[in-house]
Amino acid sequence: MVKRNIMSGDSVVQPAQIHLFKQKRRFDRCGFTLIELLIVITIIGILAAIAVPNYQIGIIKAREAVLREDLYNFRTVIDQFHADQGKYPDSIVEMKEKNYLRDIPKDPFTGTSDSWVVVAPPPPPAGTTPPGGTNTSPGNVYDVHSGSDRVSSIGTPYNDW
Repeated sequence: MVKRNIMSGDSVVQPAQIHLFKQKRRFDRCGFTLIELLIVITIIGILAAIAVPNYQIGIIKAREAVLREDLYNFRTVIDQFHADQGKYPDSIVEMKEKNYLRDIPKDPFTGTSDSWVVVAPPPPPAGTTPPGGTNTSPGNVYDVHSGSDRVSSIGTPYNDW
């Protein structure tokens, strides 16, 4: 509501209207400037650039830990098989069939369970007879390695583990 001054004829603004004008000005300025948005986006980009390599290294370390655990389990099961059967298994599948393994694990770096590299047992020393006699096969699985040709974070190939 605008009133006129009787003496001068000028408009007089009431205090309630001043408050409304200030409020309107405050609402007109809501939001962020382009500079503020660019600064925030830059900070987020810097943080992402720091976090992504650490995340990728963490994934590799986790896969290496899974590979170590799988190889440890394989070697333990091969030793148990040898202690029970008197020979090494003929294949990894035989260990599963005879319930030494619940399932053949996947190689974490190749993503398949067929890529394991099997190492045959060493030949017996010359002039000695195998423990089961001459007709028994010593088996084909003495050790297992990863089928991956990648190099680990410590500098050794995974297929040497």
